[in-house]
Amino acid sequence: MSSLRLPVGRAVDFRHCQLLGLIGSTALAAGGVGAGALPVREVLAPDSGAAAIGLVGAYFGLVVLIAAWALAGRAVRGPRPPGRRDLLVTLVLWAAPLVVAPPLFSRDVYSYLAQGTMVDARLDVYTYGPSHLGGPLAAEVAPLWRDTPAPYGPVFLAFASAIAGAADFGTFSADRLTGGVLGMRLLALLGVALMALCLPRLARHCGTDPSVALWLGALNPLVLLHLVGGAHNDAIMIGLLGAGLLAALGRRPVVAVVLITLAALVKAPAALGLIAVVVLWSRQAAPWARAPRLSAALAVLCVCAGATVATTALVGTGYGWLAALDTPVSAENWSLTSTLGRMTTAVLSDAGSGLADLARHALPAWHLFGLAATGLAVLVAWRRHHRLRPVHALGLSLMAVALLGPAIRPWYVLWGLFLIAAAGPGRPLRRAAAAASAVLALAVLPSGFAPDATQLALAVSGGLLALTALWGVHRFAHRPVGSTA
Repeated sequence: MSSLRLPVGRAVDFRHCQLLGLIGSTALAAGGVGAGALPVREVLAPDSGAAAIGLVGAYFGLVVLIAAWALAGRAVRGPRPPGRRDLLVTLVLWAAPLVVAPPLFSRDVYSYLAQGTMVDARLDVYTYGPSHLGGPLAAEVAPLWRDTPAPYGPVFLAFASAIAGAADFGTFSADRLTGGVLGMRLLALLGVALMALCLPRLARHCGTDPSVALWLGALNPLVLLHLVGGAHNDAIMIGLLGAGLLAALGRRPVVAVVLITLAALVKAPAALGLIAVVVLWSRQAAPWARAPRLSAALAVLCVCAGATVATTALVGTGYGWLAALDTPVSAENWSLTSTLGRMTTAVLSDAGSGLADLARHALPAWHLFGLAATGLAVLVAWRRHHRLRPVHALGLSLMAVALLGPAIRPWYVLWGLFLIAAAGPGRPLRRAAAAASAVLALAVLPSGFAPDATQLALAVSGGLLALTALWGVHRFAHRPVGSTA
């Protein structure tokens, strides 16, 4: 995007960034009507004209949105940076078109609704997949996940059950499905709102610029695409985690443990936040207290256990989610360890019969190596927490879990990025996080499926069209005074 580089000393007009991002998200939402993760009755043939136009339009909007976000980052670091209110208004503006769009970049929202309906019907979601539910709702779930149990905790399943019950899938219809999707998206929006409210306060606690934190952690394209457009439950997990950390920093450790436990009962990685509470609680202990770290750890475990037992009993789903935590590990997963495992399997299989027996152990071995590397990375981060601050150490730990674990999705990166944005890392790490966010935003088709050659060409065409339009606007806006168009 070299054409977007502004002359040195020229300030970025933040209102132009707002408008540009709104154009991008609107084009993306409109493209999703033809190329999004549509209900099965509405899915268009990939080679149809409407699907092709939708895919080109979606990637046009996506690239424009990323460009607007990049320019907004320059405005935040400029001589007249936007305030917190301006950034929050921008988040609302950019998210608004995506709220009414079809599901984008993933079909997981249909899985959530199916699992909620199963809980409502007293079916064990930790033993059976959505196919056990049967009917048209189960058909909306991606084939890969129809026979897999839910890896989510009872807090999220309670939300999903309430939304599915309100949609009343006992009589299935397109309107009820649309209502259910909107309900899940509104739940995700609550999580995004909580993230946006927590970020500036976390940034102030960490001594960093709240505006930069909001730009990197809330206006991030991955938040808009996957937490709003995809309605992923990670939004609730991250929002509760942020609120829990604020409570811990505000010397309310019991509230912090309860909030972080609830976050972990949405998705398990949030449980690492309890380490931060232990560290902060032990620092707040009286000077005469003996073994403050051990006492804090025991107190955290007791409160966490109590909150877990009470929540699980209230929801009534049991503890089967602990055994289902490997559900996201699919054969097609493109995590680092899964990719290396498949490559090693292929090499050993081609090496001859003597090594063929080892091939079947390659993937599990790489997964174990990844888990060990994750544990080491977490240990190193917390060994250095006195210099990194607990929020930063937790962000790095969650980033290690996302990148080195046996499964990864683009939105998993937000677990750690949210806290890294708040903790104020150095500019090189911030730039790397921003660049990675832009690349990952382009990694998945709006349908949520892997592209074929034709779809890839259409997506690239949409992106190139956006870059051409941005270059033309840039040249027109910065033409010499007195020149003709």
